[in-house]
Amino acid sequence: MFDLRVLRDNLDELRDQLGPRGKDVAWEDLRKLTEDRRAQTIQVEDLRHQLKKGSEEVARLKREKQPAEEAMAAMKAVGETIRGHEERLRLIEEQLAYIALRIPNLPHASVPNGHDASDNVEVRRWGAPPQLSAPPQSHWDLGESLGILDFDRAVRMAKARFAVLTGLGARLERALINYMLDMHTTQHGYREVMPPLMVNRAAMTGTGQLPKFEEDLFQIRDEELFLIPTAEVPVTNLHREEILTEETLPIRYTAYTPCFRREAGSYGKDTRGLIRLHQFNKVELVAFTKAEHSYEELERLTSHAEAVLQGLGLHYRVITLCKGDMGFSSAKTYDIEVWLPSQQTFREISSCSNFEAFQARRANIRCRAKAGKKESKPEFVHTLNGSGLAVGRTLVAILENYQQPDGTVVIPAVLQPYMGGLQTIARSS
Repeated sequence: MFDLRVLRDNLDELRDQLGPRGKDVAWEDLRKLTEDRRAQTIQVEDLRHQLKKGSEEVARLKREKQPAEEAMAAMKAVGETIRGHEERLRLIEEQLAYIALRIPNLPHASVPNGHDASDNVEVRRWGAPPQLSAPPQSHWDLGESLGILDFDRAVRMAKARFAVLTGLGARLERALINYMLDMHTTQHGYREVMPPLMVNRAAMTGTGQLPKFEEDLFQIRDEELFLIPTAEVPVTNLHREEILTEETLPIRYTAYTPCFRREAGSYGKDTRGLIRLHQFNKVELVAFTKAEHSYEELERLTSHAEAVLQGLGLHYRVITLCKGDMGFSSAKTYDIEVWLPSQQTFREISSCSNFEAFQARRANIRCRAKAGKKESKPEFVHTLNGSGLAVGRTLVAILENYQQPDGTVVIPAVLQPYMGGLQTIARSS
């Protein structure tokens, strides 16, 4: 959410900077509300000044034992007028907040122009596609033939876009979670967190999921709680309404959680397989930094997500999202896309973003200068996060990239210790 002073003084500049990204914002309503707020604020301040002067006059009359009833009645009327203006001001500010919470973040200057995914810019690639000696099978065909994936039973117990992992499929998912967490905590310096899977409206608003994306969320009936769409939400809100000290920054957390999404608007997309489910597992990376270090931190965080894929020997590329393809809260985003042989294309497996102060302002997360520095007003921190990685999509990539002509799947060497030394997944396993 933007500071009201920015909306008041730099509205046209903000609108120009956002361009097509701000096409859904009610700009003219916002302009009128900021003008009305200014007018009401001036009136309230003038009336309060009158009330103060009038109260001093009443006090003087009483001290001098002169009649004060008329002056007191006049001040009572002024007080009632003030309350009326304050109520109008409160309603205006509610309407302002309603619109302001729907204004997306400003893109960083380094973000490429563009309207959709076709305008994204490739930054680098790592590895090469596997040389398969037989036509590649899709992960759902492989998983079902190996007896480790069951979609039909998932539909019977829930509905479409759910899956059941069994046997070595479930163990491989668990191995991936542990491998990722171990790497991020022992090699990359993150502190592990196990947060709630349900959060309140304020937490969702703080990270930008609400109010704009409410239709994408699962809400708990009769409770003002939502199932989390990503661990980003509870982990970022760990420091909601807090003032951190400069000495503690950067703070880096990692968390494994199930994630829940309605996938509104995805009708007809990835209807088979594990790519787009209502429930999926993910290991998340979250960082809090000083403003001047946040883009250095974005490169660092992205490299940590890449390290997981490199350890697994999976071919991938990194792209910078253009302005038209970025998420609502992001100032800059790198997507990491892994190669899927059955589709002969790259698919997203991680999205790493710098939100600058956008989330911190909404969640009121600030930082005070370290002891010994000149006393200054606390500043908003910058927040970042990225998938490190989406576990189900990583399992998809392993099944497809390590498939063998006989229908078995080789387990990457780094995962074999987590699989009890097993080297291959076969039907008889």
